[in-house]
Amino acid sequence: MKFSFSSEQEEFRTNLRRFLTDRSPTKEVRRLMETEAGWEREGWRAINAELGLTAVRIPEAYGGHGFGFGEHCIVLEEMGRSLLCAPYFATTVLAAGAILNAGTDAEKQALLPGIASGETIATLASCEDNGRWDAAGTTLVATPSGGGYRLNGHKSFVIDGQTADLIVVLARALGSSGDAGLSFFTVAGNAAGLTRSPLNAMDPTRKLARLTFDGVEATLLGEAGGAAAPFARTMIEAAVCLSNEMVGGAERLREDALAYAMLRVQFGRQIASFQSMKHKQADMLLEVELAKSAAYFAAAALDDGDDDIAMTASLAKACASDTYIQTAVHAVQIHGGIGFTWDNDTHLWFKRAKSSEVLLGDAHHHRELMMRNWAA
Repeated sequence: MKFSFSSEQEEFRTNLRRFLTDRSPTKEVRRLMETEAGWEREGWRAINAELGLTAVRIPEAYGGHGFGFGEHCIVLEEMGRSLLCAPYFATTVLAAGAILNAGTDAEKQALLPGIASGETIATLASCEDNGRWDAAGTTLVATPSGGGYRLNGHKSFVIDGQTADLIVVLARALGSSGDAGLSFFTVAGNAAGLTRSPLNAMDPTRKLARLTFDGVEATLLGEAGGAAAPFARTMIEAAVCLSNEMVGGAERLREDALAYAMLRVQFGRQIASFQSMKHKQADMLLEVELAKSAAYFAAAALDDGDDDIAMTASLAKACASDTYIQTAVHAVQIHGGIGFTWDNDTHLWFKRAKSSEVLLGDAHHHRELMMRNWAA
């Protein structure tokens, strides 16, 4: 297993960081987060036209570039660093991941090219009002109707659910014998009977929605009753991708806090020269580097097909969750009173840190999963 990036990957990161610095300054982040959608299609198309980022992990057979998780996680890390307001995580990680893991070849041929080109905005609706991110929390029912299914129930905390063109839904399909097998379904964003209600979330840079299904027509994705394993795999991949996004944000907070400490002067000295500040900066550096190592290791483990990837993914998510929020707290403290003000940009990453901390399960949840997988 490799523990360092290749020269090509480093060059890709450099070019991507330069691109996102121009495309996603904090002024643009603030503008987009105040909109109802949280992003704009024109800007989304421009990003994909210039770099084709939505196609990074999608295989070439389905219109993508065919790279691995190593490259995909570089993109997510840099997007977390720049706090890009775009439906990238929902589309390329959650929805595309579910389709790749559960769909047949014909379904992939039909659904993935639109995602790869950036024309289709997609998301995955799995979590419900109970707040559980595992399959056991799924109660939404899919009832056979003619040659298809109809969905009745709710999904909550759906990332970019209010703007997605395509929604991959996790539900329990009722068969002729009354069983309720876990299955994936696809639903058009404008389907009749579907109500999409934006949720008031702490993090305005990542929009969430509650979806209500009232007899919504749905198309089966993959095998009926066979979604348990693909869903579990999708959540593992999503945890690794989110971990890399989180360490990108944590690194940005650390760098900005250090830059401010080097600039701020008290008692005729830079506050960065104070012993207590040096300790805090050292702690931040150590924690961020450890989290980055865990996230990078997990991405490499996915590419290498590691048998312990479930445990590794939970380790990375738990480590990244703790590090991101603790780094955000340190960054606010270093900025002093101004760190709590709206005009200071620190709160943007602080809110993303809080939302990402609980997204896909918090650190306690993933440590429990890690121990279960270790014991098994």
